Parts: sequence; C-alpha cells; structure tokens
Amino acid sequence: MSGIFGVVSRENCTDILLYGTDYHSHLGTEYGGIAVLGEVFQRQIHEISQSQFKSKFHEDCRRMTGNKGIGVISDSNEQPIFLNSRFGPFCIVTSGLIENSEKLAEALLDKGISFSEMSAATVNVTELMAKLINQGTSLIDGIEKMFQAIDGSCSLLLLNKDGVYAARDRLGYTPLIVGKREDAWAVTSETSAFPNNGFETVKYLEPGEIVMLNERGMAQKRPGGKNNQICAFLWIYTGFPASSYEGINVETVREKCGRSLARKDKDIEVDLVAGIPDSGVAHALGYAMESGKPLRRPLVKYTPGYGRSYTPPSQGTRDLIATMKLIPIKDIIEGNRIVVCEDSIVRGTQLKNFTVTKLWECGAKEVHVRPACPPLMFPCKFCLSTRSIHELAARKAIRSLEGHDIEDVSEYCDHDSGKYRKMVEWIARDLDVTTLRYQTIDDMVEAIGLPEEKTCRYCWTGKSP
Repeated sequence: MSGIFGVVSRENCTDILLYGTDYHSHLGTEYGGIAVLGEVFQRQIHEISQSQFKSKFHEDCRRMTGNKGIGVISDSNEQPIFLNSRFGPFCIVTSGLIENSEKLAEALLDKGISFSEMSAATVNVTELMAKLINQGTSLIDGIEKMFQAIDGSCSLLLLNKDGVYAARDRLGYTPLIVGKREDAWAVTSETSAFPNNGFETVKYLEPGEIVMLNERGMAQKRPGGKNNQICAFLWIYTGFPASSYEGINVETVREKCGRSLARKDKDIEVDLVAGIPDSGVAHALGYAMESGKPLRRPLVKYTPGYGRSYTPPSQGTRDLIATMKLIPIKDIIEGNRIVVCEDSIVRGTQLKNFTVTKLWECGAKEVHVRPACPPLMFPCKFCLSTRSIHELAARKAIRSLEGHDIEDVSEYCDHDSGKYRKMVEWIARDLDVTTLRYQTIDDMVEAIGLPEEKTCRYCWTGKSP
C-alpha cells in the first residue's frame, strides 16, 4: 500500500512535510514524492527502493518553499501527479488499489484523453484518478464521481491554491486522520506522523468524507457515510505500532492478539517466546504477558537498510531481504523450546527458508509457530498485496490435499472443520515446525474491538464489503 501526508502551515511547511511523510516509510518501498505550493508548484519524485526517504528528499526540501504541501511513499506508482485542469492546476497523491483501472483508462482514451505517466508499462493509477476527477463539474463532484466509478479503494490528497483536500476511500478501507497544532493543520494515513511533529489528532475521516485544510482550519466539503470496511490487516501487520485507526491503537491490538494465542496454548511447554521483527514483536509481548514465559530475541533484525520483506514486488527481492535482515543468536536458540509469534503466513517461503531454518540450524529443540491472524485465502482486492491466489500457503495446502484447485474453500475457512485441521497440519509439515496454530477470525476481530461488520476481512473469508 501507500502512505500519504499533507500539511498547511502559517509558515514554510517543508520540514513538517519531510518528516511527516517519512513516518510512512513502512508502507511503501518503490517511490517517494512531495509537492509544495508557494508562489508556484514545486514537485519532486525519487525512486527509494535502495535508500531512505529522508536521504533522497532532504536537499529537495531545503530548496522548496511554500506553506502547503503533500507527500507520499508509494508501493508502485510514481506520484504526486501534476495536472493543469479545468479547475486550475493541482497536485494529487493516492493510496489504494483500483481493480478496474484498465477499463477506466480505455474509456478515457476513447474520449480522446491521453496519459503521460506510465508505471510498469501500464497507466499510472494516480494520473488516472486525476483525469477521472477532471470529468466532474467541480473538484468535489469529480472526486465523488471517481469514487463511484472505481472498483477497489482510493484515498487521496489534492493540493491546489485553496489548500489541501483530503478524501477518504468510500468504503473506509484506507484511513485518513486530521491533526492540528498551533500554527498548522495536517492529514495523514498514519497517526504516528503526528506526535513528534507536534500535532494532536482532531478527526478520523468517515468513509467517503471530503474535507479541505487551509490556513483558517478545516472545512467539511462532503459528509461521510457509515459503511466502514477498514482493513483489519492494518492492525495485524501493515500499520505502525504507534498509529491508531478509528481511535484504536495498533500496538495494543497486537498485544491482545498475542494474549489470545497464549490462552489457546495450554497443551505445550516452551522455554521462551519470540516475535519475528518487527511486526511480530508486539504479538509476542502479549503472548509472554499471558503465558508468563520469558520474551527473548533469538532473531534480531538488522534495521539499517532493510525494510519489509512483504512489500517489495519481486520474489527475488523479498527473499534477499528476508535472508539478510534477520540474524540468529545461537546462544539464545540452542537447546530451547521456542514459540514464535508472527503477524501472518502469506506465502510461507520466508518463514520456512529464512526463519525456521535458522532456528533449527542453531540448535532449537522445538519450534512452535503462532500467526496472529487466520490463514490467508484470497489476494487482497483493495491494496497492493499478494496478487496471485496460487502463491498463498493455505491454497498450496488445499491444492495438495484435494489434488487440484477448488473454488469453494468455505470448509477450509472454518477453524472447527476437519478440512481446516488437515490444511494446518499440511502447512506445519511444509514449514517443518513442531506445531502450528493460527489465530481464529473471531479472536482477531475481538482483539481489534470494532464491530465485525466494520472491518474488511476479505483476504481470510473472500467476502467483499
């Protein structure tokens, strides 16, 4: 996915923009971009797959001047996009995934509307959103029409002479939160961008809500709806521990997940609890607190230079990061029975080849794996994630057990069924672990604390919001 940040300040905003956007570095690995509006628009985009956002944009921000700006750390598309539109010039950044982007682009091309930006030989989705907005009778009407046209999700920030417009995805899949300090207003995907920049959260945007921030404050341009389907995976994996969505903190949810996993583990004896860094650590903290077993670090992440191994687009890059970033400590591992808390098992290749293998090679006596969410069954429709159903560890297990792919996997989604137990046993053998026990979907939803109907669980159930 992508992370977006916008700010309007009484003075030059570039320092706030630089650090506010940088606090979204865990959400994207391919491109970073900023746009600032002073007397004129100033825009810069850099490829950041091999470098930190701050190091690429520090000097750019020294040269830019303006009191309002937007920034993005993106998983796929180069942005911000600049458009000299019928409503005047604007810059735009987006976060989400558009399932019908090719169809929408073809319809615009048929109207004679051209595209100048390309991402991996396809139309740049952020430019597509800008061109769709330009079909409206006003910016607000254009955003509303864009929401109606897309299949998938899109939250956006739009910068023009009036200020920063913030529009949250109509299903609420991706969050947007407004913050305030004495001399500035800001909007962010991650509330972790606020504390060290001096902002306090004042509003979680509703699904489909549109607001505009300027020097005078915040004005609502379109009320939001109540059909909230925020991504549950934000709390389990993708979100930053210090962030809150819908007023619910990520770290506390992960601790609750770990406690729930421990309560189901009365039948095993272990010597220590470990979390796979970074996102598995809070789950392990909760497990340790509930079980009374010591939390230790048999695997330590070498943080500088290595990001998330889940987000890069190629398997080769993911494998390289997974190989290099986790360093085992044999003195802690050897001879011990270890329960390993992980946020999830997606493909299973990294856990098997670059985590479990390291533990066995260093002399672990037992390895018990505890993912904090149920088996992933479907590629996400609303964010850049696993794009092939055949990659998923659960689907590989089902294919092996059934002898072929099957369409109806409802029995395998039911944690009380015999087929579910056989699937988990198959995955455990494939991973070469002593035991494997997943979080149930009910326990996961309870840990998050939102009503079941207000969270998207498509990747586990296949049911669309």
